[in-house]
Amino acid sequence: MPEPEATGTERNTASPGTTPDSPPPTGGLSPRSVAAWVLVALIGAIGWGVLALSRGEEISAAWLLAAALGSYAIGYRFYARFISDRVLKVDKTRATPAERLDNGVDFHPTDRRVLFGHHFAAVAGAGPLVGPVLAAQMGYLPGTIWIVAGVIFAGAVQDMVTLFFSTRRDGRSLGQMARDEIGPVGGAAALIAVFAIMIILLAVLALVIVNALAHSPWGVFSIGMTIPIALFMGVYLRVLRPGRVTEVSVIGVALLLLAIVAGGWVAESSFASTFTLEKETLVVWMIVYGFIASVLPVWMLLAPRDYLSTFMKVGTIALMAVGVVLAVPTLKMPAVTDFAARGDGPVFAGSMFPFVFITIACGALSGFHSLVSSGTTPKMIQKETQVRVIGYGAMLTESFVAVMAIIAACIIEPGLFFAVNSPAGVIGTTVETASQAVTHFGFAISPEALAQAAKDVEETSLLSRTGGAPTFALGMSQIFSSVIGGAGMKAFWYHFAIMFEALFILTTVDAGTRVGRFMLQDTLGNVHKSFKDISWKPGVWLASAVVVGGWGYFLWVGVKDPLGGINQLFPLFGIANQLLAAVALAVCTTLLVKSGRLRWAWVTGVPLAWDVAVTLTASYQKIFSDDVKVGFFAQRDKYQTGIDAGKVLPPAKNMDEMHTVVTNATVDGALSALFALLIVIVLVDAARTCFKAISSPSSVRLSEVPWTESKIVAPAGLIPTAEERAELAAAGLDSGGGRAKEPVA
Repeated sequence: MPEPEATGTERNTASPGTTPDSPPPTGGLSPRSVAAWVLVALIGAIGWGVLALSRGEEISAAWLLAAALGSYAIGYRFYARFISDRVLKVDKTRATPAERLDNGVDFHPTDRRVLFGHHFAAVAGAGPLVGPVLAAQMGYLPGTIWIVAGVIFAGAVQDMVTLFFSTRRDGRSLGQMARDEIGPVGGAAALIAVFAIMIILLAVLALVIVNALAHSPWGVFSIGMTIPIALFMGVYLRVLRPGRVTEVSVIGVALLLLAIVAGGWVAESSFASTFTLEKETLVVWMIVYGFIASVLPVWMLLAPRDYLSTFMKVGTIALMAVGVVLAVPTLKMPAVTDFAARGDGPVFAGSMFPFVFITIACGALSGFHSLVSSGTTPKMIQKETQVRVIGYGAMLTESFVAVMAIIAACIIEPGLFFAVNSPAGVIGTTVETASQAVTHFGFAISPEALAQAAKDVEETSLLSRTGGAPTFALGMSQIFSSVIGGAGMKAFWYHFAIMFEALFILTTVDAGTRVGRFMLQDTLGNVHKSFKDISWKPGVWLASAVVVGGWGYFLWVGVKDPLGGINQLFPLFGIANQLLAAVALAVCTTLLVKSGRLRWAWVTGVPLAWDVAVTLTASYQKIFSDDVKVGFFAQRDKYQTGIDAGKVLPPAKNMDEMHTVVTNATVDGALSALFALLIVIVLVDAARTCFKAISSPSSVRLSEVPWTESKIVAPAGLIPTAEERAELAAAGLDSGGGRAKEPVA
């Protein structure tokens, strides 16, 4: 079969009897299938109708669940297939970089089920747990609409399309693709922006873990044990029992459950002090772990650990959804609160537009995902046809986590929600002052109720436990205790949820560090060719050290920040994350245009336009707003004025902390301005490149690698179709797929 030229002309992979522009044959829908999909659509529509039309009364959280699940099913079955088959025209006969460049370290064809687990675990970090909880301040409706609509038309599309284009470019990083396809100016701006933003994102993710595990021997032991379990699974699959995915999964899950139970034993034993760590100690261990995870072969730790954690992540969220159906909790938070209009909420300041869309970063649209989709995953995927289930499907799964997070936040009493998520400077430090402050917000709760809520989960206090994790744990414990164990089990489920969240996020940090290493090596490869070989040991060690050193610095700053690291860094995290999504969508749109798919450029172009409007508006407000609660520089000026007058302003306790606030606010403001400027440069250069490609198609050159025939046989989805089972059987393979043992008929 001839190789296609690396120009703007698409290779015609149409089946006999079709034209290049016609969709591949799918066999159509049977009457039974049509009826089933109509029913799914009706369930989703009814759910949305109830949510939108209910005013002033409490409704069941199950309606929110129905609206989300019905929408996800329709989006995956129809929209994702349309993009995969018609827009991208995935080619199952084309070898992926995992097959062509297999080196057993970074490039390695991986069973799609394991890779789905790795990809989901890598992208599903703090965002879908923290962002929706904080956004619940505006009510349950704005956040829910953005989570569901955003993922179907923007977030999952970005992940899948980025994965596809990176796979066709030997797994190149997002920044390098921007440099290759947009041009040297926009590419250089993208490389700098992507890497700098990556460092901030990893620091915030790690900070959430540190806050969750500090002084928690149960959590530290259980999370720590996932590392040797993952190493065992990696060796088991690679050496002891190759290909036995189901077998090792059962063993791994059993060991994981044992580690969780044993964590409770350790917390009650004489070993508790050994695993009770200060935040500063956890920072050091996080940096060490991130470095080791980045340099070890991907099959040894990263892939099995992420796959293992996915069982707990998906399993727990699925059980939580079942709990919602069985317990039928009601949504106590109003559909839309007054804070949505006023923009003076105690949890975070700012109007509904743009800050709901910035706060809910992951779960709807996340630029961080594009780094994984152009980092580890394209170097491990077996077939192009799997981009739909891994790219689009994993993102839908993360969005469902975000839906469960907003349910958890909205089923608890609003008064308790605001007492937990408001800073001490707003509500005070006692249940009496908190009760008065929350009542002033319009949501009454008594001091006795606040004290009882803490007692129920065996905590001394729940006041000002900002960051979202404790609120999610409260909601989860309420759901689970309603189904299993009653009020007596509420404390167990609360601490289980805290540990679950830490495990959820840690897998993003290790995968993200490795992706950051790929990005830096790609960039340094433009200066020294040896770095282009991402398995070159000196490059691996140097790049890994730089990445962990970068996010480690911001993590340390966040731990020491008097205003609270999450309060300071999460707004910057949200803006940076969405600006990164703008880079990814700009690169994808440019590639659609350059590869002869101009008619389909709206698939990524429309989400790009929305994202740019949201993020640049938010950036402008964070930089130039005179509101001290919103603007970074306004905050800096306030504390600098205090320093000049010799006054210590709360929550700072001394002049050293005053100077820390000034420094951190200045850095945050400067970074916001830098990120926005770099993104504008990328967008302008991308527009120039697209215009040139449209006006002069013959001048287009793509960095896509030549077509090479694939020798791997593997299903496109998690469950093989009848046709795929026959193909696997003819090749002498089980459901995991692999290189054909015999010629395929």
